[in-house]
Amino acid sequence: MSIPPDHAPEALTRERLKAIVGGSTGNLVEWYDWYAYAAFSLYFAPRFFPARDSTSQLLGAAAVFAVGFLMRPLGAWVMGVYADRRGRKSGLALSVALMCLGSLLIAVAPTYDRVGLLAPAILVAARLIQGLSVGGEYGASATYLSEMAGWNRRGLVSSFQYVTLIGGQLVAIGVLLLLQATLSEAELDAWGWRVPFAIGAGLAVIVYWMRSGLAETPSFEKIGSGTGPAGRSHRQSGATALFRHYPYRAVTVMLLTAGGTLAFYAYSIYMQKFLVNTAGFDRATASRINGGTLFVFMLLQPLGGALSDRIGRKPLLVGFGVLGVIFTYPLFATLETTRDPVTAFLLVMGGLVIVTGYTSINAVVKAEMFPAHIRALGVALPYALANTIFGGTAEWVALALKDAGWERGFYWYVTAMIALSLVVYVRMPDSRADSRMEED
Repeated sequence: MSIPPDHAPEALTRERLKAIVGGSTGNLVEWYDWYAYAAFSLYFAPRFFPARDSTSQLLGAAAVFAVGFLMRPLGAWVMGVYADRRGRKSGLALSVALMCLGSLLIAVAPTYDRVGLLAPAILVAARLIQGLSVGGEYGASATYLSEMAGWNRRGLVSSFQYVTLIGGQLVAIGVLLLLQATLSEAELDAWGWRVPFAIGAGLAVIVYWMRSGLAETPSFEKIGSGTGPAGRSHRQSGATALFRHYPYRAVTVMLLTAGGTLAFYAYSIYMQKFLVNTAGFDRATASRINGGTLFVFMLLQPLGGALSDRIGRKPLLVGFGVLGVIFTYPLFATLETTRDPVTAFLLVMGGLVIVTGYTSINAVVKAEMFPAHIRALGVALPYALANTIFGGTAEWVALALKDAGWERGFYWYVTAMIALSLVVYVRMPDSRADSRMEED
């Protein structure tokens, strides 16, 4: 469905702006809670996974990080349906309440030396709860931001989904740097790693209150009133309906996500460990490099989103695919032997600039592919499945290949998955020109 030539630009009203800011702020706290685990795993891994060496300890922590992803498809399914039937803002409020519970559980969890195997079991339970939360958060927030924006600003506004996602990671790294500056290594190892999870639980309570007061999107209100296409047809959201009526679009979302999400986790979440475990930087320097590159990366997201509003979504996706296939292996291979922090910063930044072609617009591309009555589920569930398989296991695969003596196998793996997604980008229509959101 193309945009009519006389389709006037929609104004960014005060109500819309308030809703976008409110939804984005909540998304930031959600992702801070999620990423705090990765940022502090260097410190708490020995407390839960005593092992022969640091790589083995990190493997244990990375395995639990991956386990949290197993709940994301379930969270995407349950809360995607919930957001499609009960409202976008209701889904947002529920997801942040679950995140609060998971963070609080990690903050007070006993360690292995106190309760033995019960300690990692509690950690797993907390990550399962957080995975359920994040699984629903992505679909609800991506749908909410896309629907609250006018058609002429969907790319720009929806890019804040990744701005706040990266922002949450940056806040987690900022808390890490602050604690590294104020506490000794011994204090961080002993109890300082609990602080960020306590902060996250407290912020989640504030966000729950904020989200409860958000305005509902016009697209959902039309479903409820029966004035939209979905309302007239009396269709309801559900996994069976998604894969029965929209199988091609659901599979397309999974395949276009695979390379993008793997590349994002390789250059963001795993990169901190790579700089310490492979390149040989100390933990504080690696954190600074990771934080600095992510800050610039965050600022690039609105630029990518705004560009897609002018030239379409497809050119950015294809650009990411082509450049990712060409440069992923050389960037990682060069980083192996880099000892200069500035050079490492520039190399990591090069990878993240390439990934921006995917991250800045992936939310709006998915939202534009589905009608309103099944949009939150259509965005969330296929994405969560691909994210679990490829994003959630990125650290574990990288560390396992390193432990097996073939670290460069990970570089080829990332390259191959980007190539697979590139095939999809080339074949799929531009979602901006073929948007189902015009039905709203």
